[in-house]
Amino acid sequence: MIHLPEPVKNFIAKFSRLPSIGPRQATRLSFYLINQGKNEIKEIGESVLNLEKIKICGRCYFVHQNEGLPAQAGALCDICKDKSRNQKSIAVVEKETDLLSLESTGKFNGRYLVVGQMPRSGILEDWQKKRLENFKDSVKKELNGKADEIILALNPSRYGDFNASILLKELKPYAAKISRLGRGLPIGSEIEFADEETLGEALKNRN
Repeated sequence: MIHLPEPVKNFIAKFSRLPSIGPRQATRLSFYLINQGKNEIKEIGESVLNLEKIKICGRCYFVHQNEGLPAQAGALCDICKDKSRNQKSIAVVEKETDLLSLESTGKFNGRYLVVGQMPRSGILEDWQKKRLENFKDSVKKELNGKADEIILALNPSRYGDFNASILLKELKPYAAKISRLGRGLPIGSEIEFADEETLGEALKNRN
């Protein structure tokens, strides 16, 4: 049996936890980096360390840097600070990558709530409940209790429909209208991987 050096085993253990990687891909990645040489490893290591500088928006929970500002809750991302955006139209997404996909269409000018990856059990994590409670409080304070529209921008799948029903119960009192993305998106697809045109049409045809 081959005994790998401890640094390689540690790398595999850490990176195999990442989404879509797993032990086999982490093993391949470790050898790829070793063969790239010390400079490449150092640069990649520095890019990972720089992620420590990233802060989470105290309003929508997207990421921002905003150098010089403390990381307290309440520090806002660029989207939330943009007063030209429609503050009364709010898209609820699971992942930051879903937000990026919606932004890439150029067809949504509201704000967001990143609620986090929804559990398949339907039971929200405590931190997700906290995000929803903070969101409700912000709607009460900033929008007199109701947004014009909340868009449940969840994947068009069985689990997406299930999760939408959970969020609908939570958020229905806080919006004049709650909509879903139009079914221009193929059933079972993921927002993150939809092309801009298809996703733009889904936004346009929401109901």
